[in-house]
Amino acid sequence: MAESLCLGYDLNDLGKRFVMWYDENYWTADNEVFDIGNTTRNAIDRLRRGTQTPWLAGDFEEDCNGNGSLMRIMPLLFYIRDFDIEKRFAHIKDVSAVTHGHIRSKIACFYYLEYALELLKGRDKHTAYANTAKTVYDHIVKKQIAKSEVDKFASLLKEDISKKDVESIPSWGYVMNTLQASMYCFLNTDNYKDATLMAVNLGNDADTTAAVTGGLAGLYYGFESIPEKWRNEVKRSNDIKNLCDRLAKAMGI
Repeated sequence: MAESLCLGYDLNDLGKRFVMWYDENYWTADNEVFDIGNTTRNAIDRLRRGTQTPWLAGDFEEDCNGNGSLMRIMPLLFYIRDFDIEKRFAHIKDVSAVTHGHIRSKIACFYYLEYALELLKGRDKHTAYANTAKTVYDHIVKKQIAKSEVDKFASLLKEDISKKDVESIPSWGYVMNTLQASMYCFLNTDNYKDATLMAVNLGNDADTTAAVTGGLAGLYYGFESIPEKWRNEVKRSNDIKNLCDRLAKAMGI
């Protein structure tokens, strides 16, 4: 996603890069694709066959709401940050739908980036939480999203998820689990290290939960908050730093 945005917003280019990842180990840590969900695999198969509408490549069925689009959506924030909410929502929906087309996955991505945008604007995490709940709820109701789908987000839109018991926070690969667990970990800690460790220690789909949590924590606490030992041991760290610099330049940051 980040690499594609360095050249501009082009979902056909993004789709080609997903195929390259799956077929050629593009942007993998050890030159190996070690895991892929069924919904993502199905979408990449369609992209490989040359669909002309990449935002229709993802499955739209209710049982295809894994966390595959949520885990890769963060770089889009820097492209849409100055758009109005209608345009932000439209872009987020399309980027999610390249692999995950169900409205639940799209709203999860929308919530995540709206919250991240609040953090980017300098809001403290709890003010950002309250603002995001109102913004997202008002917008998805305005868009006449089915009430049954809106209700799936009640723990984030109508409640304070940080007050829940940790035992009630699931962390499997379902998009709602990942989103809720990540918000819980971020809101209940006060630094990058503790946020991501809490996410990892929830178990189950730990790598993705930690990645989604780490996106918020990195944005909020800054690069220097990541323990130096962790930074030094990340594979392809120089490639990642280079990509960050190129993305920042492309986005005018």
